[in-house]
Amino acid sequence: MSNSSSSSNRATVPEAREALNKFKYEVANEIGVPLKQGYNGDLTSAQNGYVGGYMVKKMIEAQERSMAGKTTM
Repeated sequence: MSNSSSSSNRATVPEAREALNKFKYEVANEIGVPLKQGYNGDLTSAQNGYVGGYMVKKMIEAQERSMAGKTTM
């Protein structure tokens, strides 16, 4: 495992940070979570978790659609 001082919140591809951030706000808006720029300490952990979970669900669905259009060797 990596050093305990390293963060697991870093984007693997730094160039994707802005797109992921935009996606996060789009998902929050779509599911009705009042996520705003800056401090969001007034949101519950359940609300924040729901945003993250829904993001993962949508990313998996997009990847599955992408893979369904391709043939395997």
